[in-house]
Amino acid sequence: INTILLHPFAGVLSAYGMGLADLRSIRERQLDIPLNDKVQRTLELVFEELTEIACNDLLCQGHPRDKITMVRKVHMRYAGTDNPLLIDPDVNNDVMVKHFEEIHFRQYGYTAPDRDLVIEAVSVESIGGSEEPIKPFIGIKKPSNGGVTKAHETPMCVAGVWHDVPIIYRNNLAAEQQIIGPAIISEETATTVIEPGWQAELTRQGDCILTRIEPRPKREAIGTRVDPVMLEVFNNLFMSIAEQMGVTLANTAYSVNIKERLDFSCAIFAPDGSLVANAPHVPVHLGSMGASIKTVIRENADSMKPGDAYVVNAPYNGGTHLPDVTMISPVFGTDGTKILFYVASRGHHADIGGRTPGSAPPDSTSIHEEGVLIDNFLMVENGILRERETLDLLNSGPYPCRNPKQNIADLEAQIAANSTGIHEVTKMIDHFGLSVVQAYMQHVQDNAEESVRRVLDRLTSGAFVYPMDNGCQIKVKIDINREAREATIDFTGTSPQYKGNYNAPSAVCLAAVLYVFRCLVGDEIPLNEGCLKPLKVIIPPKSIISPEYPAAVIAGNTEVSQGVTDALFGALGVLASSQGTVNNFVYGNEKYQNYETICGGTGAGPTHTGTSAVHSHMTNTKMTDPEVLEWRFPVRVDSFSIRHDSGGRGKFKGGDGIVREVTFLEEMKMTLLTSHRHTDPYGLNGGESGAIGHNFIRRQNGDIEELPGNAESDMKAGDTFIMETPGGGGYGT
Repeated sequence: INTILLHPFAGVLSAYGMGLADLRSIRERQLDIPLNDKVQRTLELVFEELTEIACNDLLCQGHPRDKITMVRKVHMRYAGTDNPLLIDPDVNNDVMVKHFEEIHFRQYGYTAPDRDLVIEAVSVESIGGSEEPIKPFIGIKKPSNGGVTKAHETPMCVAGVWHDVPIIYRNNLAAEQQIIGPAIISEETATTVIEPGWQAELTRQGDCILTRIEPRPKREAIGTRVDPVMLEVFNNLFMSIAEQMGVTLANTAYSVNIKERLDFSCAIFAPDGSLVANAPHVPVHLGSMGASIKTVIRENADSMKPGDAYVVNAPYNGGTHLPDVTMISPVFGTDGTKILFYVASRGHHADIGGRTPGSAPPDSTSIHEEGVLIDNFLMVENGILRERETLDLLNSGPYPCRNPKQNIADLEAQIAANSTGIHEVTKMIDHFGLSVVQAYMQHVQDNAEESVRRVLDRLTSGAFVYPMDNGCQIKVKIDINREAREATIDFTGTSPQYKGNYNAPSAVCLAAVLYVFRCLVGDEIPLNEGCLKPLKVIIPPKSIISPEYPAAVIAGNTEVSQGVTDALFGALGVLASSQGTVNNFVYGNEKYQNYETICGGTGAGPTHTGTSAVHSHMTNTKMTDPEVLEWRFPVRVDSFSIRHDSGGRGKFKGGDGIVREVTFLEEMKMTLLTSHRHTDPYGLNGGESGAIGHNFIRRQNGDIEELPGNAESDMKAGDTFIMETPGGGGYGT
């Protein structure tokens, strides 16, 4: 910045909430009409009417007509989407379409040329410019000696150096008088600080102009060697980019599951697909997403282009279960030839097909019963949405998607999230330079690695066997090598691949390992690939944590991952069992589909009690607000309360679960995938176990129907489902 202009009345206007265009009126009209050749006449008539109304609003306040300006906007969107863009109207539709596509690509990262455009509304804004400001008295001549009357001096620190600086009242300044910094100009409504190297001068119109008179001193570049302060800056900068991606995704998504429950994750990856940083979203997504990126790299290394975006949900190529769909976009350098980063967003879609609404059949034995399998699909090419091909994919297979338009809407939100990530990564590179950003990408991972090694210095070896409701077990042995500052985590002895759907892909198991050891790090670092470097993980093949195609996996991502997490904490002896389940509650029909995970209690530790009524460990979502749930679906939330005394007793008590009652207002299919309905959430070091969960239906006629952990039921209008979730284990006697 070389010049700043301060108007003498700026402070007064600001203080009274007034501006140079204070009076305004906005008038809007809903239209919801397709953009076609006949639309122009309609727009002209509506604009004429709104213009007259908006203009009259200001005329009635006594504002002169010649001071009123009008701004017209067309609110345009793609058919099937909810986010209109404001476009300048034009008599030529092609001009408006071009303008819309430019803005849409810049904001959301793609265009869809084959999709219809809809004019949702038009608006007219009338703006009344203010009167000319009162001119200050300019009769004062510039003093012949050029002197300035100082009120007094005060010490002021500038750039680490103390100065005795004069305080000068603005009213005492004459026109064209110059003040060399450092100095302070004081007036009734403002204080202006003039730093060294700057000069202030009053114009004959009374404006105070600040001008730099000495060149800015040269600053050394950050450099690529690690600096503790800049390491912290980049730790937070990388995480911030992922968080901004998440905000875009939540704001633009359609489904309640993503928009309200926030069942999604966003992250940044290195050119080799290793996780660099993430926002604090869903741990099971984040720890496993890198395998999906590496699949896309392996399959498309020589064909990726700027503006491309790929979709994956295959559990055997880095996915978790089919409803979790990952959108992956490369971040190219300015020359468009070299990939510098990848950004990715993973969202849980309310339905991806499958034998039951919500894609969670409780008794599935094959992946194809659980929905549409997507493996390395190019959804956006050169910034153009391949909409027809995407719809064909979503409508394919033995059990296609029930609401492909909703899937498309959520996928487009994921594209928009990735576009935000690309823009922010590019800005970061422009600001710091590519070499610095790449160096700190590595420093951030190295710091995470060292943080985990410091944790290993304090841990002791241990083993744990974690029983599951279906008779399977998760067995783990952790050997700490203090000299090498490494650990071996061996899952040998874990049950073989299950005939049902309690199978977690190996990427999910690695995600649980990554999460547990990241939890033990006391520092504020992003969860990333560096956390895994000191850890050697042994996963037995064709087991419930390493299934082979076409094994069913819908409960593996949720239930088995929670079991792996609690088994690891149990082996380390640092935390009692959480509720150990995400309590999958899924319901729908051909029109509606919804998926909820329901909270419970967490385990206590050596120094703290457990927490009641929260999502824990591998899930990190919200509960859908009852108002939103009842607005979007034909259900009623009758109660949602703490399940008192369900947490295990001990020196430190486990957290309590909850009770949730939901009444169905029309016929739907309901499915459940829940755990700890037979086995207890364990306590540690003498602490008692938490209470097991309980599922049942109260039919409209009053009959009670008990349900197992995995269940499928036809709900009639008036039937009520009640879930009592498990509590966490206690710690200590």
